[in-house]
Amino acid sequence: MAKSYLSIELVDKSFERNGQVSEVLKQVSLGVEKGEFISIIGHSGCGKSTLLNLVAGLTKVTSGAVLLENKEVSEPGPERAVVFQNHSLLPWLTVYENVSLAVDKVFSRKKSKAERHDWVMRNLDLVQMTHAKDKKPSEVSGGMKQRVGIARALAMEPKVLLLDEPFGALDALTRAHLQDQVMQIHAKLGNTVLMITHDVDEAVLLSDRIVMMTNGPAARIGEILDVPIARPRNRIELATDRSYLKCREAVLKFLYERHRLVEAA
Repeated sequence: MAKSYLSIELVDKSFERNGQVSEVLKQVSLGVEKGEFISIIGHSGCGKSTLLNLVAGLTKVTSGAVLLENKEVSEPGPERAVVFQNHSLLPWLTVYENVSLAVDKVFSRKKSKAERHDWVMRNLDLVQMTHAKDKKPSEVSGGMKQRVGIARALAMEPKVLLLDEPFGALDALTRAHLQDQVMQIHAKLGNTVLMITHDVDEAVLLSDRIVMMTNGPAARIGEILDVPIARPRNRIELATDRSYLKCREAVLKFLYERHRLVEAA
């Protein structure tokens, strides 16, 4: 059987502290195809971010394997770029320099200085931030900082873009604008995206499939929901779309039932 582009295979993850072992993930398996947009959703503490960190190579699996194009992931690499909730820009560098730093690291031998400059500008243009290229992070809004973080990640030309609640700290309007922008970028580039979110509407709006995690400890994949909504997607039109509402209800029901099980325990 052919393997998926990104393959998470029977992954367990435990952490040990002061002789106490806490099991975070148990027997997690997921195949992600090239160009797919997958959201992972679940209650706090269900190991969503741990799973993302395993794919990023920031944490090692306890058992099982993460494979990207049949190669095992064991450390961080530019083919898996992460955008965190906290933008993590370097405050002493300009918007341009923050993106340029990543481009120089990945493409110093492959692109000339002029080509690298053009590539930085092209990626800033993708997120509509060329006008602020000479500003420091402290001089732009939270939403703009996240756009720069996304531009920096995309500029590395990653095989997989990993988003860890990238819009979680933003106000509703800014969040909506950035979601629309991420949809446009995904449509244009056809990149493979794995996103962690708490937001049901965001998951349904952006995803091809939604992976629903059971509660921890020893969290597993509870259900995987296909989102059968054609692209491009318009959030206003989707508000009354039957498929959208059905998907939304399925995710809410899963999360609500799981929460009730925890309270009963």
